[in-house]
Amino acid sequence: MTIKLLAIGKTDHKELHALIDEYTKRLGFYVKFKLEIIPDIKNSKNLSETQQKLKEGELILGKLKATDVLILLDENGKQFDSVGFSNYLQKHMNSGIKQLVFVIGGPYGFSEDVYKKANGKVSFSKMTFSHQMIRLFVIEQLYRGFTILRNEPYHHR
Repeated sequence: MTIKLLAIGKTDHKELHALIDEYTKRLGFYVKFKLEIIPDIKNSKNLSETQQKLKEGELILGKLKATDVLILLDENGKQFDSVGFSNYLQKHMNSGIKQLVFVIGGPYGFSEDVYKKANGKVSFSKMTFSHQMIRLFVIEQLYRGFTILRNEPYHHR
């Protein structure tokens, strides 16, 4: 199985880039992983919230294959502790899917078309995180999940 993380907009901070690269490298020992950045919508200041979500939604849906399992990172999604999240990953791996895609939406969330296509929603917190920070958190939790599945000492119970 491949895991892909789709995110809108670039990461500006070199420190975050370094940490994202570090955890991406670590995660690569367990699973094929791709981080794909969708460029920010140009002239978004001239668009309504709905128009921006629609344009971002088209770009997100354009990055998916018909067989992908799409999981939205959404404040109204299911919350897990780290062990629960590792079990969630294991369940998807056991199902035989080729690619599990997590998506971080734009500042206003997702379009209705993206919600309709989604196979699930996960929330990392009831708090709101910047779009740049959440990338690191997702990748670190994916890495942590795989270390839990392998009974490695990274996660302390």
